This record gives sequence, C-alpha cells and structure tokens, in this order.
Amino acid sequence: MALETELATYERKRQELLADEGRHVLIRGEAVVGIWDTFEEAIDAGYETFGLTGFFVKKIAAVDPVLFITRHFVCS
Repeated sequence: MALETELATYERKRQELLADEGRHVLIRGEAVVGIWDTFEEAIDAGYETFGLTGFFVKKIAAVDPVLFITRHFVCS
C-alpha cells in the first residue's frame, strides 16, 4: 500500500497532533514536515518541497469520519 509509513507516522503521533485538531498535517516518511490551516496550503507546501514524489496530507482529527457509500444500479 502506498504511504504506509506516513499513515503509521500519523497514527503514532496523533495524540501530539491533536493540539492542532482541525488543521492539516504534512508528513513525509517518519517526519512531520509541518501543519497548515488549510488543505490547499499543506498540499502546496508538499509540492513545493517534494515535487511530484509521494507525501501525505491529512486533516488532524481525534476520530476519523466514517463514510458510507452506496452503489446504485441503473437498469435499462
């Protein structure tokens, strides 16, 4: 799976990051690169710093939202 290390870093550091809950974290490998107010700011910083290589941006939250997606079939 892509970004396994970054996701594990986020989970490991989540409690520390909660001081900035609602903001967006940029992670590369095992390093928290920075925290920004908006997703767009964090993404821009990621592209500026790392170019088109992989990096991880996530909204900091105590609990991740659960998304329910249904599939609709269209019969003709």
